[in-house]
Amino acid sequence: MLDQLIPSRRAFDGTDIIFALNAEAQKRAAAGESVVNATVGALLDDGGKLVVLETIMELWRGLTPPEVAPYAPIAGDPAYLKALVDRHWPGLGGQGVGCATPGGSGALTLSIRQFLEPGQALLTLAPYWGPYDTLAYENGVRVETLPYPEPAHMLDETRWRQKCEELMAAQGRLMLWLNDPCHNPTGRSSSAAGRKTVAAILRDLSKKGPVTLLLDLAYLDYTREPASVREALDDYRAFAEEESQREGGVLVGAALSLSKAFTLYGGRAGALVFPWCQDPALQAALAVSCRGIYSNCARAPQSLMVKLAKDEGAQARLAAEHERWSAVLEARAMALHHALKAHQLPGITWQGGFFVTLDAEDPRAVCERLKEEGVYVVPMPEGLRVGICGMKAEDAPRFAAAYKKAL
Repeated sequence: MLDQLIPSRRAFDGTDIIFALNAEAQKRAAAGESVVNATVGALLDDGGKLVVLETIMELWRGLTPPEVAPYAPIAGDPAYLKALVDRHWPGLGGQGVGCATPGGSGALTLSIRQFLEPGQALLTLAPYWGPYDTLAYENGVRVETLPYPEPAHMLDETRWRQKCEELMAAQGRLMLWLNDPCHNPTGRSSSAAGRKTVAAILRDLSKKGPVTLLLDLAYLDYTREPASVREALDDYRAFAEEESQREGGVLVGAALSLSKAFTLYGGRAGALVFPWCQDPALQAALAVSCRGIYSNCARAPQSLMVKLAKDEGAQARLAAEHERWSAVLEARAMALHHALKAHQLPGITWQGGFFVTLDAEDPRAVCERLKEEGVYVVPMPEGLRVGICGMKAEDAPRFAAAYKKAL
């Protein structure tokens, strides 16, 4: 080991569990084995081929050299930020404070830099996307959690208030990362009543110190309930508008990404936006972080977003593609649900996104036993993450049988 490497950077194995399991599954499949690979975090067709939305590729192929080659502004093209905000909240008339980021993970990273001090904690719901831990660690903070409500169960308001109060008392501020709607990895969305309760808790807490609500929005285009997704976004908008008018109100922002929505995983395009905030100090802080961490983001995806915003025909074609693949995901989820029920196991509730979560008392042990059956999932402290985005509906009976055997 190099002496130049400082002691605190010497204990890593350098592997990401999701990518490692996916690589293992792919290696076995390439060797001719029959494998069900539910580790993938990208949308695959039933032949195992990466889905690439044709509407997006048409726009990509139409980009000109000036739309690709020049540096983008440090904080991102304002037209890009406005178009991305308008895609989520039409009619706002502006993007507020914000900056372009390398994907949603870049937006999450920047939020830590702006709203928490080293040694403090961010709050999110468990189960959660595993790299949250890495993003927190690399920025000197930690992750603390509240449980994601079970299907048809009310949010535990008492527990929420207690946890939020504890963090506020300990560090004088609170930031909540809320991956809703279309939660990764449960595949569920909060209820209107749940959102109302969270809003009330955060509003009350903001009287004791600064509170930031950051919506981590990645999977909204893939849902069986588009009207419910729209309702959720409108609820968050109403809360943000109300709080923006109140002295010391909750700051509401969003981590946005083109990775899943546009199948531009390698484009690394996203944004951290606060559409209901006009604070110049926050805008300046974001610009400094952009310059100091990654300088600026790729021009091409920003140009593509701007072109899409001006092309109603392309928007309609993209919506049709999202509808098609949402139906595929729903069919896969329902096939898995029925296969589990056929083995007298609890079914699943899928409302949107690429994943569902299954119970396991010892997730890692169950994961290893599933591998013996040629089935790959991602273990989490709370259970197993199952990527229906990479499974075929016809794999569901095999998956359910292996899962029951592995429990």
